[in-house]
Amino acid sequence: MDKPRIIFPFAEAGLGHIMPLKSIADAFEKKYGDITQCVRTSFFGDSDDRHLRAFGKFIGEEVVKQNRHTFYGFLSTFVMTLFGTRISSWATMKVRVRGAYAAAVARMEQLRPDLVVSTHWATNYYAERLSPKPLTAVYVPDAHINALFRYPADLTAISMSTGYETALKKYRRRFDRDNLRLVPFAIREEAFAVDPDKKVNRRKLGLDENKFTVVLAEGGYGLGKMKEICKSVIALDLPVILIPLCGKNDELYRELNAAVCGDRTEMYPQSFRPDVFEFMASADLFCGKSGNIIAEPTFFGVPSVITKHATGIEKRIGDYYVRKVGCAVDEFDPRKVARMIADFAADPGKLDGYRNNARANRGNYGAEHFADCLFELLRTRFPHL
Repeated sequence: MDKPRIIFPFAEAGLGHIMPLKSIADAFEKKYGDITQCVRTSFFGDSDDRHLRAFGKFIGEEVVKQNRHTFYGFLSTFVMTLFGTRISSWATMKVRVRGAYAAAVARMEQLRPDLVVSTHWATNYYAERLSPKPLTAVYVPDAHINALFRYPADLTAISMSTGYETALKKYRRRFDRDNLRLVPFAIREEAFAVDPDKKVNRRKLGLDENKFTVVLAEGGYGLGKMKEICKSVIALDLPVILIPLCGKNDELYRELNAAVCGDRTEMYPQSFRPDVFEFMASADLFCGKSGNIIAEPTFFGVPSVITKHATGIEKRIGDYYVRKVGCAVDEFDPRKVARMIADFAADPGKLDGYRNNARANRGNYGAEHFADCLFELLRTRFPHL
């Protein structure tokens, strides 16, 4: 008997979708890869169809636009909520890029899936429209299950308890405790191999292990207030180390790399790199835009200053870490962020409460539990496994 085919379709719509799927695929393949056939694919990028590639470009550009223009980001999520799941899904998948829907369904059919595991709503939509329909599973990498993620799937999982509880109460016709699971955050397995001691990581990175260290990031596209914060810190000549993670924003990287610091401030900008965990674990403080990136410093017990919400989705993520976990604060004025850094550098003990709350959340990480849920779902159709 042929092994069941498990499809992990990647969508280039920000690292918040890509990295959790990588983590889930790694965990599933490690545990069940010998009895299943696991297929990873860049669903849009690997296609030769111009309509499908255009749709992949569209969803990537939407992420960039929402991050650059906050009003547009909040408007997008508001409109999506206003029109609801069915209409928003239809308009996004069938209207925005003509011809993409038919090409996407054809591509999904060619993959011959028995189970499609998605961290982006688009690939789940296509899988659900196949006939015969494969099993479908969705991991929601956000703090709530937004309208597009509420499109039907055989299994939906979320890692933030606020979103789980809200979905069970507010969307009872769609979710129950059988088809909705609360699972740990799907951080990459590499994170567990990094020493949580910030001084150990600073030594590895060639940094002064006793100097207050701030890591800044704005997601994979490097769009936010990082440049203004760094310049404000440099202007104050604070006795700190700044590590701006510029992502794919090469222009920002070049500009910060050329910046001249005073005698006390050190700055080491980084261009896009997937191995950021040692930088995160080296920090006393993280500063950056809200989104799933906040999960990474939290994993290493590092408090966060959230400097921007690009969309309503990101606001809910930020609120989760500020109000539920208690490891973060909001501050959107770059000069005030710089003054906060000055205050914390002068008295690091002020961060102890946030740090302890972040560390208390460390048990809520890892993709293995969701991998087990996927296998449990797969056995409903393949009981011989």
